Amino acid sequence: AMVITLNDCLACSGCITSAESVLITQQSHEEIYRVLRNNKQAGVPEQKVVVVSVSPQSRASLAARYGLSSSEAGRRLTAFFKGLGVHHVFDTSFSRTFSLLESQREFVERFHRKEQDKQALPMLASACPGWICYAEKTHGEFILPYISSTRSPQQMMGSLVKGFFAGQQGLNPQQIYHVTVMPCYDKKLEASRPDFYLEEADTREVDCVITSGEVVKMLEEEKVLLSDVEPAPLDTMFSSVCGDELLGHAGSGSGGYLHHVFTHAARQLFGEEVKELTYKTLKNKDFQEVTLERDGVVVLRFAATYGFRNIQNLVQKLKRGKSPYHFVEVMACPSGCLNGGGQVKPLPEQNNKELLQQVEDLYSEERPLVPEEDQRVAELYQSWLQSVGEERARELLHTQYHAVEKATNGLLVKW
Repeated sequence: AMVITLNDCLACSGCITSAESVLITQQSHEEIYRVLRNNKQAGVPEQKVVVVSVSPQSRASLAARYGLSSSEAGRRLTAFFKGLGVHHVFDTSFSRTFSLLESQREFVERFHRKEQDKQALPMLASACPGWICYAEKTHGEFILPYISSTRSPQQMMGSLVKGFFAGQQGLNPQQIYHVTVMPCYDKKLEASRPDFYLEEADTREVDCVITSGEVVKMLEEEKVLLSDVEPAPLDTMFSSVCGDELLGHAGSGSGGYLHHVFTHAARQLFGEEVKELTYKTLKNKDFQEVTLERDGVVVLRFAATYGFRNIQNLVQKLKRGKSPYHFVEVMACPSGCLNGGGQVKPLPEQNNKELLQQVEDLYSEERPLVPEEDQRVAELYQSWLQSVGEERARELLHTQYHAVEKATNGLLVKW
């Protein structure tokens, strides 16, 4: 079972509600088995096309547990899921290319209006649902304008699978059961946000999120080791593949947002080609800074801020109007997504630090792909996103946030 201790408490007065805990229990590997069992029995109309989208962080975590490379883990997971009756296995590095491209564009657009709009900068990354949940519950209206409207890779994949893919296959979005494999429990809450529910089709864009750890449970229930599964060819429709290797992105293990937005902004705004980013560690290793200087003046100041201690610091500074940053890659977990709460736990003889190092190494061994150079993504922008019109394209690639009213009558805890 998942244990939450007081150390995890954000004092946000929004203790996970009974409604939220229902949303989380509805998303478990048991649910996937239920859908797959139904598919085997039902008359044809009930059949679901089952799609599993795997995050690169989960692949690295599973690769570490079973002594594989990250791409090897991907090929074996493809085989494992298809053996259970899953139809398609995609990789969310592919949808992350959209998230990175949109983040880059959004940043440049915000930078240009920073004189007129005091809330244009700093732009705060939005791919971490734990951070979003905290921002909405704790700082509401004040902080939300700064948060990037770009969808996370999980929810970009939701648009791709229930939008483009459904149309292409001639399916109603409801006929697709879309599962994602994530390093993080908060991704379950993200998937159940009303913003990602398709009203007309009466279905979520992502039906079920399971963690890397839950995949281990499935393997154990099937009594197989991932290392013993015969690898299968990767599905290339929504995966960035070169030969039989999956491609990743440069930068942090949390998606490389700082890296990509920084190099793009340096090029677009200042005509500088940045080949190598220099990270300067500030208070602790989870607070790092990258700057671009021209003639001795800092023209871009970016930060990566991980873990709630650093996040609270960042927010307090912002509230006092003292934040020096143009962009911040914000992640709720110390060490970011590769250290997510849903990752495979260390074995009794492993220590957490060594395991994390191993997962980081496996993750960074993937060959990085420059988002602008992904032909398949460029084609989808041309064909699919052009055809739906600007407004619909924006809905498919972006989202919005909602301040949560504080419950005043809750337990007023004296800290």
